[in-house]
Amino acid sequence: MRGVALTWVDNAGISRTKAVPTSRLAHTARRGVGASPCFDTYLVDDSAVTSRYLGGPDGDLRLFPDLDRLTVLAAQPGWAWAPVDRYAQDGTPHVACQRQFARRMTDAAAARGLRLRMGFETEWVVMQSNGHEPPRYGCSGPAYGMTRVVELSDYLRDVLDALSAQKVEVLQIHPEYSPGQFEVSVAPSDPVGAADLSVLVRETVRAVSRRHGLDASFAPVVEPGGVGNGAHLHLSLWRDERNLCRGGDGPFGMTDECEAFLAGVLRELPALLALGAPTPASYLRLEPSRWAGVYRCWGLEAREAALRFVTGAPDDTEAANAEVKCFDAAANPYLVTGAVVAAGLAGLDEGLRLPPPAAGDPALTGGQERLPTSLAEALEHFRRSDLLRTALGDPLFEAIAAVRAGEVKLFEGLAPNDVAAAIRRRY
Repeated sequence: MRGVALTWVDNAGISRTKAVPTSRLAHTARRGVGASPCFDTYLVDDSAVTSRYLGGPDGDLRLFPDLDRLTVLAAQPGWAWAPVDRYAQDGTPHVACQRQFARRMTDAAAARGLRLRMGFETEWVVMQSNGHEPPRYGCSGPAYGMTRVVELSDYLRDVLDALSAQKVEVLQIHPEYSPGQFEVSVAPSDPVGAADLSVLVRETVRAVSRRHGLDASFAPVVEPGGVGNGAHLHLSLWRDERNLCRGGDGPFGMTDECEAFLAGVLRELPALLALGAPTPASYLRLEPSRWAGVYRCWGLEAREAALRFVTGAPDDTEAANAEVKCFDAAANPYLVTGAVVAAGLAGLDEGLRLPPPAAGDPALTGGQERLPTSLAEALEHFRRSDLLRTALGDPLFEAIAAVRAGEVKLFEGLAPNDVAAAIRRRY
C-alpha cells in the first residue's frame, strides 16, 4: 500500500480528496492534513460562490481520517481510503463539516434511546469510456434482463469481488431499467456509516469500471427523457433490539414512534429535496410514472410515492423499513442521512401522524401533492425551513443555500440535453 485517499463530500455532492503516502498516515491521524474551506461553496463545475459565513480564499482546516473506516481498495492496487472529519486549526469541529453534522443527528437520536439503520441503493449507468456524445452504453440488453449480466459478467463479478475484499456486504446486484443501468444494495449501517459506504461503493464501482475500459455515471440523468439514477435511502428505527417499524398498532404494524418519525420526514420532504435532489439535473429525473417518488405521499410498497413502506416477511424482524425514493447520488450522503434524522426526530417530538396511505400512480389517480419540480422551488422550501436551519447550523445552512442558488444560475436557460451533458461525467 503506497497511498491513502482521504475524502469528504462537498455541498455540490462531489467527493473531494487529499492523499498522503502510507508512511505519513500515522502522523496525519495525529495532526491532520491541511485543506481550504473554500470547497464548502464549490459548484459542480468547480467554480465557486460565497455565502454569508463561508467562501473565498482565506482560512485553513485540518482533515482527520477516521481510521476505523480505513479500507484497502481492491480495485486500486497500492491505495487505501478513509473518510475524514474536518476541524478548524484550533481543534474545534469545522462549522460546516457535513460528516460531523450526520454524527450530531445520530447522537441526538441515541439520546432518545433510538438507533437508525440506513442504507443507500446505488444506481449507475455503464458507458464506453470514449467521450462520445451522446454516450454509448456498455451493454445493450433489456431492462432487468439476464442478457446484461451475460454481456458484463466479468465486470459485475469484479465489482462483487472488490466489494467483498473490502468487507462490504452486498445484498443484491442487478440490471435496472435504463440503458446500461445497474444497481447494487449493501447492508445497512448507522447514518454516518451508511454515508461512508455510499462513497466507498461508488468509488469502487468507478474504479472497477475504469479497469474494464468503461465509465460509470451516477448522475441523476445520463440522457433526459428516460429513467435516471436514484440513490434511494432505506431506513428503520430501533429501540434496544426492537425494530419499531413493526409490531405496533399503527399503519401496517408501525409503532407510534415509527409513524411519528416517518410523518416528520414526509412533512419536511419539500425542503429535504434541496439536499437529496440538489442539482437542476435532478429534476429531469423527478418525473411522474417513473418510480422516482415525485408525489408527497406514502404507501405500502407504493413505488410512485416519495415514501415507500416495506413490511417484509412476517418472520423477518429486520426487514420492515421505509424507503425515501426522491433522492439521487448528486446529493451529499452525510447531509441526506443527517437531515432525514433531524426531520424524523421533529416528527417524534411533535407526535405527528401519517395521512392515509396512497396506492397506484398518483399521476393517474390524482389527489396527491407534487413535490417541487425545480431546484429553485426546492430551495425556497429549504430557505423557509427553521427545522433544517437549526439542525445544520447557520454556516452550513447558508453555504448549502448559496451553492444551490449558484447552480440554479449556472444551469439557467440550458436545454435539458445540455444540462445532462454538463453533469454526466461529474458524478
